[in-house]
Amino acid sequence: MHTADPPRFTTVGAAVELAPHDPNPNGEYEWHLETRPDGSSAVVDDAPVVHFAPDVPGVYRLRLSAPDGDHERTVRAFPDERRPARFELPLSDLPIPHEELESVCIAGPFNEHLVGRDRPTYENGAYVYETELPPGEHPYGFLLNDDLTEQVQGTLTVPGPGRPRIHLDATVETDSVVVTATTESAPDSEFADDELTVELYENGSRAVTDGPRTVRIPRNDIGDGLRIHAVAVGERHSIADCVEIGGKSELGLSERSGSERSEVPRSEGVGIHRPNDPPEWAESATVYEIFVRSFAGETVDTTFEELERRLPYLEWLGVDCVWLTPILGSPTDHGYHTTNYFETAEDLGTRGEFESFVSACHDAGIRVVFDLVINHSSRDHPAFQMSAAGVPEYRDWYIWEEDEETGEPKAQRYFNWDRIPNYNFDSLAVRRFLLDVVDEWAGVVDGFRCDVAWGVPHEFWKELAARVPDDFLLLDETIPRDPAYHEGEFTITTTRRCTGTLRKIGNGEKPASAVFDALSDAERAGFPESAVHLRYVENHDESRYLDDCDRDALKAAAAATFTLPGAPMIYYGQERGMTEYRGTMRWDDGDDELTAFHRSLVEVRNEHPVLEGGTVEGIEWESESSSVVAFARDDGESRVVVALNFADGSETVRIGERVEDVNLVSGERVPTATGRDSKVELSVSDVVVVRTTEESK
Repeated sequence: MHTADPPRFTTVGAAVELAPHDPNPNGEYEWHLETRPDGSSAVVDDAPVVHFAPDVPGVYRLRLSAPDGDHERTVRAFPDERRPARFELPLSDLPIPHEELESVCIAGPFNEHLVGRDRPTYENGAYVYETELPPGEHPYGFLLNDDLTEQVQGTLTVPGPGRPRIHLDATVETDSVVVTATTESAPDSEFADDELTVELYENGSRAVTDGPRTVRIPRNDIGDGLRIHAVAVGERHSIADCVEIGGKSELGLSERSGSERSEVPRSEGVGIHRPNDPPEWAESATVYEIFVRSFAGETVDTTFEELERRLPYLEWLGVDCVWLTPILGSPTDHGYHTTNYFETAEDLGTRGEFESFVSACHDAGIRVVFDLVINHSSRDHPAFQMSAAGVPEYRDWYIWEEDEETGEPKAQRYFNWDRIPNYNFDSLAVRRFLLDVVDEWAGVVDGFRCDVAWGVPHEFWKELAARVPDDFLLLDETIPRDPAYHEGEFTITTTRRCTGTLRKIGNGEKPASAVFDALSDAERAGFPESAVHLRYVENHDESRYLDDCDRDALKAAAAATFTLPGAPMIYYGQERGMTEYRGTMRWDDGDDELTAFHRSLVEVRNEHPVLEGGTVEGIEWESESSSVVAFARDDGESRVVVALNFADGSETVRIGERVEDVNLVSGERVPTATGRDSKVELSVSDVVVVRTTEESK
């Protein structure tokens, strides 16, 4: 019996997808529900990929009969956390006359942005849609005439507590390994940190504990390796944490992996690994996103060779990591409509030329992140063409639904993406195919940025994470960001909350102090403390910041991404003052001073570790301008004060700390004065980062 598959944690009312790992599409697989809690009438389907729905809280044990033997899975279901949710669209909010409205649907993350799936009813002068959703903020749009370009958007807040957090540490002792859980309550919880219940699991079974938060494992019991999983439970349960004890090959992973895992650091002869932690190199990496076909210039086509020739610029800028938009076969300039997953795009060059670019990046100390697009394919991919034509072997590769208007089968798409149908992950053939894609490229690059990660099942991401090296970066795209994807899946998240907040501050919709909201939101949502948040002001899916805000605001917003915790990202041309959405890189007529400013942000972050790993601390500060904000970063060894000004010109901020008079970003002396109340006055034009003096500590 194999027991290496991790337990799954869910709630009543939320189905869990379970699937064979490393599947053989022609193999025989059968799930069995071995045990279930008293009062449960849950059943398991007879398909190889099942969507198991617990109906009462408790522990469920399932067994998968597979060609390579039996595999156990544990599903722990907590009480249903959903609450009534009511979305309303009053007629007074309609941007078009009511008589021109032929249909209305509602779409958002809660229904995977599926257009036409959920329709409101008309009640007392308003369109109303009722459902049940977990506590938190739920963005949505009422689509008028089912048109994504004509919608009324909003955010519904479902009241209730956030998630607690948990962290596991392992200590190697003479005769045993001790795993200890540290818990943290949600900011609005009624539970104190030490009042949270901790559930610990050894592989998939409840662990024998040595105290309420500790597991002691004798060395003789480690055998070929094991995992300890844990959740903290208050009003809600946390995202699970995990620690692996023993070598990867000993944990039963190598026989099911398509690529080699890196060697595990060993402590006193015992390998200890935390799979939820990011690679060390990525904990605070400066990322540079390149929209590939727009990078080389106006008169030369972008190729891998041309990218390689421009590496000195990236090296000079000081970036640690390059994220390339898709480089595989595709009929589009952006590359997100994939037609060939195993060959590079002909116009960009050969695989050998791509590998040469990657090697040159490595020589320059730069990692390369590959845009992995596996939620969907192009409708011109041969698999879709054969599926649409009814070829039996390919029919279930895509999700076929009945078209509301015609009654004919229609392949499922998200939003209005008519040319990119969704893969069907219930198909073993699809899973096998996409795992082969992962194996094809994981050994070439240093990480995957995973497009439409929210559209791919958790079970698939967990298997992918187990196949790639430990120092491999996995960056999600979730809308909105979702901590559930950091449970043995991703370690870095795309944080659009911060991006949107910086945009609203820049155009005057919010005060600069709103940057703190983006930080507290991640804590309330229950993101693991180790999760890295990618912070940026624009990317290939956003309009340029300078389209909405002015240059001074851009400098402050960029400075925020480099002075807040996380991994800062520069979108190509941002540093050159570009305003065109996906336009040609402005090499010859770009903003040189703005470029130098971005370079100085990279340098100051690299030179002062407190900006990478220090905590954000509130300080006593005041300013007459709402466009100014100040805070401290402190790592216990050093402390700096950061002041940002999103407005034109200079503003004065008064702080209650003694600081040095050199702005670490510009290297220039920053004008300071001491008021009658002994507060220090700083003159801030865009960003000031200053060390505190000894007497202020």
